[in-house]
Amino acid sequence: MTTLLHLECSPRKLRSASLEVARNFISRYQQNAPHTQVVTLDLWGLELPEFDGSVMAAKYAGLSGVALTEEQQTAWSAVRGLAAYLHEADILVFSVPLWNFAIPYKLKHFIDVVSQKDVLFDFSPEHGLRGLLQGKTAINVYARGMDFSQGTDPAEHPMDFQKPYMEAWLKFIGVTDVHSLYVEKTILGPDVDLTSRQTANQQAVQLADRLG
Repeated sequence: MTTLLHLECSPRKLRSASLEVARNFISRYQQNAPHTQVVTLDLWGLELPEFDGSVMAAKYAGLSGVALTEEQQTAWSAVRGLAAYLHEADILVFSVPLWNFAIPYKLKHFIDVVSQKDVLFDFSPEHGLRGLLQGKTAINVYARGMDFSQGTDPAEHPMDFQKPYMEAWLKFIGVTDVHSLYVEKTILGPDVDLTSRQTANQQAVQLADRLG
């Protein structure tokens, strides 16, 4: 059975363009593959651990090959517990709004917590850095207020740190089958917003049909 993990990265819920398109993709995918298990992780409803104190101590104890204390083991189990959602999924769907040219701080917090050696990547002198999430598919749904038209030279959009960051991180942790959906120009008036959402929803259905 296929497991699809949806990471909700927007707090706007029913008003969110990225959530709307992501949910349409998921709904269509489930129609095509009805036995798919969908797991939703709302980053705004999670109590993400702060990466300090015993969590930080556990990280560096592990890097140094030192046995973890009981307190450190408890702290590190929370990190592994969050990363397990990624490991257990076959398909990763991220609904990502553009905030200040990049990603929401809740998503960055999640990434900072789970992106650890022997959790999402490993390292050895023989093969260097290697991502541990091999063989997975990611769908990134990007919502942008302005026009970052797809298919143009990324150099023309030097302030777009949303898509490049997500793709660099996914590649780093081993996810190379990555698909992008875009809802753009959402602040240019209700008519433009509606048209953009409709186009993105159509593309989401088409992508689900190809993948499902």
